[in-house]
Amino acid sequence: MSATPPANQTATLRFGVVGVGRMGRHHARLCTQVEGADLVGVVDASESRRAEMVEQYGCDGFANLDDLIASGVDACVVATPTITHRAIVETLLAAGVHCLVEKPLAPDPEEARCIAEASQRGSAILQVGHVVRFDPVMVAIRQIQGLRPRFIEIDRVSPMTFRSVDVGVVLDMMIHDLDVLIMLIGAEPAEIYANAVSVLGEAEDVCNARLVFPPGPDGIACTANVTASRLALKTERKIRIISEDTYVSADFALRSGTVVRKAVNEQQLGQIRERFRAGEDLSTLNYLELVKVEPLAVEAGEPLRLQLESFVAAIRRGGHPFVDAEAGFAAVRTAQRIVDAARKAGARMV
Repeated sequence: MSATPPANQTATLRFGVVGVGRMGRHHARLCTQVEGADLVGVVDASESRRAEMVEQYGCDGFANLDDLIASGVDACVVATPTITHRAIVETLLAAGVHCLVEKPLAPDPEEARCIAEASQRGSAILQVGHVVRFDPVMVAIRQIQGLRPRFIEIDRVSPMTFRSVDVGVVLDMMIHDLDVLIMLIGAEPAEIYANAVSVLGEAEDVCNARLVFPPGPDGIACTANVTASRLALKTERKIRIISEDTYVSADFALRSGTVVRKAVNEQQLGQIRERFRAGEDLSTLNYLELVKVEPLAVEAGEPLRLQLESFVAAIRRGGHPFVDAEAGFAAVRTAQRIVDAARKAGARMV
């Protein structure tokens, strides 16, 4: 069993990666590159995948989780199918091993709740891999001062890859955006309306949801329109945020965006409103002179690397991870509510 080291700023953490398929191999690579992490072992049912990691990184390869734990790991990245998360994560947490688990936290709210409760029983840290929070575009959006969303629109579409087919498009793709919405607004939606379509299998492949969030402390409420599809002909990941003072439009694929702010003061705006009310012809006004348009300040960075660095930092300082188990639980709860709403609307779904 691993002994969790005292939190400090200098300890190198012995890392394991459980599941070295498409995502897991990226995590394994980063565990050899990020300061403070040292890849010591991987677990995978495939002997060939284990051998590939052993040859490439000089780590150990294990066929089962118990052998990895016995080797003395301090932290693990779990990148296995969602339905296996609970058994693996609970075993690691019980052994005092810190966990970074790929999204979604679990396939349903009940299992997500059990994992969240397990994370509270010990001292090991659990972080959920909602990596979009670490995307440089989202980092730039989070840094916009005074952004109070009134309406948010998010589109996440791509061609079918036939990966993550153990879950529908809501848990596979939309879950990213649900976490982002809950983070930005600070609450789960009060009302949900959704429609979904199943085409290639029983689970939904396309889903659109309208989420109505409760008013915040300032009395401002927000509505979000979210679309996810894994049947598109091209990949698009876009977000638009509208508030009373600011409009943000960003493209995650292009890693670029635009921020539009009011350039007129309240007195000038009041005068324009008075002219509106008076029925004056304002066609000679130049809208671009009333706003300030600037590019979103997006810096370089690999989201998965930034996520792992954040995880390592949380372990070292003994602090709270940026995306904790409760955040992962909230995203799964919201995803289930969307699926339930789509079922109620009459979609052909499991």
